[in-house]
Amino acid sequence: MFFFGFSSGLPFLLVAGTLAFWLKDEGIVLKEITMIASAGLLYTFKFVWAPLLDHWRLPGFGRLGRRRGWLLFSQLGVVVALLAMAAFTPDRLQAFVLATVAVAFFGATQDIAVDAYRIEIAPESAQGALVATYALGYRIGLIIAGAFAAIMADHIPWPTVYAIMAACMLIPVVANLLAREPDVIQVKTQGWSHAMQLAVIDPFADFFRRYGIALALTLLAFILLFKVPEQATIGGIMSPFYRDMGFSKTEIGSITKIWGVWIGIIGVFIGGAMVARWGAWKSLGVMIVVCGACNLLYLLLIPNQGNLWMLTAVISAENLTLGMLGPPTVAFLSSLVNREHTATQYALLSSLVNLPGKVLGFFAGGIATATGYGMYFVITVLALLPAMMLYILLTPRLRARVAATQE
Repeated sequence: MFFFGFSSGLPFLLVAGTLAFWLKDEGIVLKEITMIASAGLLYTFKFVWAPLLDHWRLPGFGRLGRRRGWLLFSQLGVVVALLAMAAFTPDRLQAFVLATVAVAFFGATQDIAVDAYRIEIAPESAQGALVATYALGYRIGLIIAGAFAAIMADHIPWPTVYAIMAACMLIPVVANLLAREPDVIQVKTQGWSHAMQLAVIDPFADFFRRYGIALALTLLAFILLFKVPEQATIGGIMSPFYRDMGFSKTEIGSITKIWGVWIGIIGVFIGGAMVARWGAWKSLGVMIVVCGACNLLYLLLIPNQGNLWMLTAVISAENLTLGMLGPPTVAFLSSLVNREHTATQYALLSSLVNLPGKVLGFFAGGIATATGYGMYFVITVLALLPAMMLYILLTPRLRARVAATQE
């Protein structure tokens, strides 16, 4: 799970923040940077093809098993697509963008495969340890694709950097080849219509059936809103922002992608302790407010351009709270899933939780150009208001459901 987490974390920044550095160096304007670096939007639509991974073995790759076969296919896809980005470069922008979208597609596909593998390889009692190990590998992947890539780019060409990133993906490929396939008996389908109902219709219908239409829609609205502040700063807006604030790529990489990631790991442990102490729902409510409000700290960098101490303080607060938000989010989403449809339902919920922020990130460049960076960060925080109103509305209903299940 450590190596699979590394495999998931590595391509994520290469089509977001790190890519934005490259585009900024090529002189591409901010509005276009945030649009191109929003290729990661594909991660939010992974539920669309998640049923395929549940019910179809890939020819050739299927010899490894259903989960590991899809995982190997997507890992090799990331390698080839990264090499294509290195070969085309932004000078051939159309082909470069297509390669970027391919990296995002294969990265999202391997996330589906890894989540399903994790759930099926061990009992529920071991899931906490697997998630923590996966998260550590994921953050190491972020360090490599974020900090190391940005620092290397100060000394070697960007195409070489991306070729090195492609080579790093071979490490989890080897781990996949050495892993074992989960012992899961796949349900046999009776014809195409039965397969479609089992794979596509039942997972979505089950969610509304269990919660009722009103509560299900309220839950989905809350899921769509509560991570907008976080997701709106993950895409292409932040790298140009840091550069415009007078920081070098080495400074940005060292503080945001090395120091910040380790602070985030500390936050994950604190968030896990909060869940154990307070439960997922209460911990989630607290961290939604704290983490979202941290976006206002970016306003401190505007009058303190080039101040490394201020950057370190802001990044420390941001990554600590982001790390603390992670465990309550995973615990909350996992509590909503029916284990009969785990892979598809979890892919759907984890996609929806990131969708609005990603959409806002797509337009981030245009908003920041029109209003300034400061107003953009204020806008991201305003999403907290409807999210917390829904949180207050949901609290008594979810408590009643928990009490009913314990009787």
